Amino acid sequence: MLVFAVLGVVVWVAAAGLLWMWSRSRQAADLDRIKARLQGLPERRAKAAAKSPALIETARSSTGRVVLNLLERLRLRERLKTLIEQAGLKWDVARMMHGSLAVFLTGFTIVWRLAPDYRAAAPAVALGMGALPLLYVFRKRRKRLRKFEEQFPDSLEFLARSMRAGHAFSVSLEMLHTEFQEPLAGEFRRAFDEQNLGLPLDVALQKLAERVPLIDVHFFVSAVLLQKRTGGNLAELLDRLAYLIRERFKLHGRIRAISAHGKMTGSVLSLVPIVVGVMMCWVNPDYVRFFVEDDTGKLMLGGGIALQLLGYAIIKKIVSIEI
Repeated sequence: MLVFAVLGVVVWVAAAGLLWMWSRSRQAADLDRIKARLQGLPERRAKAAAKSPALIETARSSTGRVVLNLLERLRLRERLKTLIEQAGLKWDVARMMHGSLAVFLTGFTIVWRLAPDYRAAAPAVALGMGALPLLYVFRKRRKRLRKFEEQFPDSLEFLARSMRAGHAFSVSLEMLHTEFQEPLAGEFRRAFDEQNLGLPLDVALQKLAERVPLIDVHFFVSAVLLQKRTGGNLAELLDRLAYLIRERFKLHGRIRAISAHGKMTGSVLSLVPIVVGVMMCWVNPDYVRFFVEDDTGKLMLGGGIALQLLGYAIIKKIVSIEI
């Protein structure tokens, strides 16, 4: 009985030893495999980092490839991209063109289906509706630039006070982000980040002038670059520039008040034919159908629209005074 007990203990100890050795070998193998993976991780990350821009670029190029190629041939892609960026929108050029095409087709289908008597006007209506996204971009751009222009004199005075207090010019640019609202805060924050990440200050300011195509911003960039090359009191120069911009705003307000009557007259004279045409379509459709179905009527309608647009452009040119 004792012999069997001893043999059982020996077998159990041997089995435990074998299991322990096997587990140690498995742990060593797992450690070696983990080390190999960790050693190869930087290389895989580098390969993935090198490959991801290509994948992203392929996805972007495949989205709206036909539209982007057409815009490239017409040299309009960069212009549209700049307009969208100046409007402060997070749109893509291809998606905006796809949206315009969708609105164009929707307008054409609505007129073609719901107004069969006026199918000849479907292309014009569709073109007008298709231009709505672009008109929205122009409107947002104009409002954003106008708001930036209103904030700009105060920002120049803030820069001058900050520099007199002992702050560097780059630090003053960063402080603008916290003291002012959009769009001025975002544009100057972007200029500071570009300069902080290694881009030369003159290049960052020139890119700011490209993103904000205002003559005041060009004056500011020219003044800063000139002071950087020749020296001088930049704070005093910024104060004088802010004073000049405020005086120009006052003169512009006076001119707008004087030319308001001319603008109102041009708008009324341009809207009268449209209102009369709509009323005639409602009261006497047979009379208006002549301008849609007859060849002579189409020529008369086209000539009237062209002369109306020409007259509006002339009136607007007369009452628009650049300062």
